[in-house]
Amino acid sequence: MQESDDPAPRRRRADARRNVDALLEAARTVFDTSGVDAPAKEITDRAGVGVGTLYRHFPQRSDLVKAVVESGIDAVAEAGPALAATFAPAEALTRWIDRFTELLATKRGLAAALHSGDPAFAGLPGYFLQRLGPVLSALLDAAAAEGTVRGDVEAQDLLYAVAQLCQPVPGRGPGHSRRIVGVLVDGLRSGSGDGSRASAG
Repeated sequence: MQESDDPAPRRRRADARRNVDALLEAARTVFDTSGVDAPAKEITDRAGVGVGTLYRHFPQRSDLVKAVVESGIDAVAEAGPALAATFAPAEALTRWIDRFTELLATKRGLAAALHSGDPAFAGLPGYFLQRLGPVLSALLDAAAAEGTVRGDVEAQDLLYAVAQLCQPVPGRGPGHSRRIVGVLVDGLRSGSGDGSRASAG
């Protein structure tokens, strides 16, 4: 069956995609400043759409929270190949870890919701590993092969280590996490010399 040449459906799909992108960006900002329970109107006003548009795309608040987290994970995953194509392996790895650290820092406003036990969020840990694990593994392999990072660190271990270091510390802001993650990265580089990667146990 021949696809219709009518541009109207394509325009509607493009408009819907723009609305979703605007809502996700607005929600990310609002959640970070006002918390995950911020009024829907605060999000829609920032996005420049009506409340009806919000609920059409995200019927439950948990749907919106999940989509915000997944879009952040996707952006970090997609940054990996671009960084690898632009920078030397160790620099690409360091910059990617910086992006990952920033993602974790901006997720603080969502922490209560994500740990609420809501079944809507049950698949996020798996999504996190599925999207980020292969990207980090490729970056680690490239840097280890050129001898600029140690070769006995697995991607999953490094993901969890950075996530642990980004846990909020009373009286300290996101800058504290970035500094501590920087210490971890320095340690990753200081053990270089053996380009081989340890096999997963």
